[in-house]
Amino acid sequence: MPLAPHASPLAILDLAPELDAQMPALREAFERVVRSGQFIGGPEVAAFEQEVAAVLGVPHAVGLNSGTDALVIALRALGVGPGDEVVVPPFTFFATAEAVSLVGATPVFADVDEATFNLHPCLAEAAFTERTKAVIPVHLFGRAADLADLLPVCEARGIAVVEDCAQSFGARFGDGPLAGRVTGTVGAMGAFSFFPSKNLGALGDAGMLTTADDALADAARMLRAHGGRRKYHNEVLGYNSRLDALQAALLRVRLPHVADANAARLAAARRYDARLAGIDGLTPPALTDEHVVHQYTVRIHGGRRDAVHDALAAEGIQTMVYYPIPVHRLPVYAGDGYGSFPVSERLAGEVLSLPVGPSIPAADQERVADALRLALG
Repeated sequence: MPLAPHASPLAILDLAPELDAQMPALREAFERVVRSGQFIGGPEVAAFEQEVAAVLGVPHAVGLNSGTDALVIALRALGVGPGDEVVVPPFTFFATAEAVSLVGATPVFADVDEATFNLHPCLAEAAFTERTKAVIPVHLFGRAADLADLLPVCEARGIAVVEDCAQSFGARFGDGPLAGRVTGTVGAMGAFSFFPSKNLGALGDAGMLTTADDALADAARMLRAHGGRRKYHNEVLGYNSRLDALQAALLRVRLPHVADANAARLAAARRYDARLAGIDGLTPPALTDEHVVHQYTVRIHGGRRDAVHDALAAEGIQTMVYYPIPVHRLPVYAGDGYGSFPVSERLAGEVLSLPVGPSIPAADQERVADALRLALG
């Protein structure tokens, strides 16, 4: 019997409450940029870069046109190219490995930790060779990866750490020597995405690199503008990856609200934890106080994930599978003999992300929990 035959559809993320509250300021920012006549670069981009740098506590923030470009340009700035290897997790969005291939280097996969979904530091270290030039830990679903032990190893071996922060704006590291530090500030560079669904989302594509290194920041700024420090004086082959002024202005409106939104996301995740307790066949994510909950991702055991997904869809509840195929098994890499990464492969068959966001009503979460309990009963 259906739980709520007349219930309205429940989306994985509802941006409307936040955007409605911010609409007057967003409209003012839009009109300000249009009246300025400056749509590429300029004071809006510079101001946004300065404001992000201040929020994160890092010397340089370089605006770009996407999170994927941020990864590519980070690797290029670090001199990664043909003949080099870069260690990446296989349980992540394709762009993490894609960026490595796009600069001509070779992605080398290391499996993830089953509890955190993030790159396992010991397995990453075991994958290092004399050709390893960089490693890209992903702070997946808004939880900081465990880098406390990996960073000193990388420093000793001259391996650059590029943090993939696409899903972790504002997340912090927990206990240990990195406690309190923000993701994107401990490696050589941090790569951010401002895709609309991210914790800090633009109203289109946008991205950013962060770094404490003056030379890397200079290289990133040059690479984003066709490889030139000034117009018509191109020094290297670069990219057209400039953050446009309109997106920068809109992101400036949204930036001051991120901390509160992240706190609301974590509170919503804690509510899920309470409501899902005791449901057999389901494992909730391992939350920390520093988690910014880009996704609330459970594991459904016993080969029932797809059936549960379908059951919730029948109740009008949207869920998503991030990610159904580990990167090493995607067609683009499947013929390269990467072998097996059992944790990533197991997670790909079990994970299910539930509706979550800073404005999700508790009643909607109760509806999701009831549907899960029925589907797994």
